[in-house]
Amino acid sequence: MSGLAELLHTMGFQVTGSDAHKSKITDHLEALGIKVFLGQRAANITTDMKLVVYTTAVKENNPEYQEVLLKDIPMIDRAELLGQVMLNFGDAIAVAGTHGKTTTTSMISLILMEAGLDPTISLGGILDNIGGNIRIGKSEHFITEACEYTNSFLKFNPTRSIILNVEAEHLDFFKDIDDIYLSFRQFADRLPENGLLIVNGEIENLSYLTKDLACPFISYSTDANTTTVPGAASHFHAANITYDEFGYGHYDLYENGSFLIHIDLKVIGIHNISNSLPAIALARSLNIPLETIKDALILFTGTERRFQYKGTIGGVTVIDDYAHHPTEVTATLTAAKNYPHKTTWCVFQPHTYTRTKAFLTEFAKALSLADKVVLADIYAARENNPGDISSKDLQAELLKIGKEAYYLESFDEIENFLLENCTNGDLLITMGAGDVVTIGESLLGE
Repeated sequence: MSGLAELLHTMGFQVTGSDAHKSKITDHLEALGIKVFLGQRAANITTDMKLVVYTTAVKENNPEYQEVLLKDIPMIDRAELLGQVMLNFGDAIAVAGTHGKTTTTSMISLILMEAGLDPTISLGGILDNIGGNIRIGKSEHFITEACEYTNSFLKFNPTRSIILNVEAEHLDFFKDIDDIYLSFRQFADRLPENGLLIVNGEIENLSYLTKDLACPFISYSTDANTTTVPGAASHFHAANITYDEFGYGHYDLYENGSFLIHIDLKVIGIHNISNSLPAIALARSLNIPLETIKDALILFTGTERRFQYKGTIGGVTVIDDYAHHPTEVTATLTAAKNYPHKTTWCVFQPHTYTRTKAFLTEFAKALSLADKVVLADIYAARENNPGDISSKDLQAELLKIGKEAYYLESFDEIENFLLENCTNGDLLITMGAGDVVTIGESLLGE
C-alpha cells in the first residue's frame, strides 16, 4: 500500500492514508508530502475523497470502512487499484507463485535497470538497491509481484507473467490444490495474444497451465537433463551448479540445450538459482544482452528478510528469513548447510493457525534440517485462535522424529535461552513472517 501511495502521489494524485502505528514507512510517506493518519477513525474519511483503497487485512467492522459505506464513496481493494495502474504501462510484468516472488521481481528489476530501461517497480519487500519497495521510472516497463491469495492477481492486467511454482497454500481461502491450480490458470489466461508466460518446467501439472494459452510460453528448470518442454517457445536450464564457501550459487546457463553464459549469484541456495532463471528468460524476451544480465545478477544480494545477515554476537552469526511455508523452510535450511557454521539454530514462529494445522507434519520435517529448533507461539495475523493448534503440537511432532526442539512462551525467554546455549561459530536463523525478526535484533542490541 505504501508503494502504491507513493506511485500515485508521483503521478499527481492527492493521496492520504492511515495506519495503526507510526513507522519508518509512515515517516517516509509524510516526508514526501503524503498525509498519514495514525489510528483508523471515521473522522479520517471526508466527503471530498474520490476513491478509497483498502487491503484484504481490513475487516468490514473497521470504522473507516464503515464510514466510506455511509458516505457512499467509491471503494476498491489494493489488487484492483494495482490492476488499473498496470493499464498505464505498455509492458506490465507480473511475477506470481507460491514462493520466490519478491526475489524474482527484484532480480528482474535490477536487470532492467542495468539495461537502462528505467522501470517502475512495486515490491512486496525492501530492496536496498532501490532504497525501499517502490521505484518510479519513466519508461513503459512496470514490474510487480502478483499474489494469489483471495484471487487478488485475477484483477491484474499484465502483458508478461511469470509462474514460479504452484503449491498448497492459503488453505483458509482455497479449497484444495485443484482450486489453486484453477486460480493460476485463470491468471495465465489474463495475458493477451501478444503477451508472454514464463513458467517453471518442473511444476507438477504444467500442461494444465499451458495448454491452449492465447499467447506463447517459455519454460525453465534447474534440471540439467531437461532441455525442452513440449509446447514451449524456448527453454532455459541451469547446469554444472556449484556453491562457493559462502553458499552462493554459480551455474552454466543453457537455452534449448545450447550453452549461453556462466552465471554467478550473490545469494545462496538452489531455490535462488531457480528464481534467477525466469528473470533471465524475461530479460532475453526484451533482447537484453547476456553480459548485462550477468552483471545485474551479481548486484543482487537479497531483499530484506530473505536470508538477511543481521550481525554477529559472541561469534554467533544471526540471519533472518521470512520463510513461513514448509517448502520455504526446507529451501532456507538446505541452503544454510552451505553457509560456514558449526551448529544451526532455527527460531521458528509459525504464521497463522490455519497454515500450522494444515502442514504440521510437513513443518516438522522441514525444520528437522536444523540442528536445534526453538519455537515461539503462533503468529495469528488475520486469524482468531481456534484453540485446537499451538506451537506445542509442532514441538511434539519434532520430538517424535528425534529432533531437539524447545518451546518457550515469550521472546524474552527465547533470547535468554539462546544467550545461554548458542556458542562461537553457530548459525542462528530467526524464521517466520511475523515479528520473530525482533529476537535477533534484540540480541544484537538493535
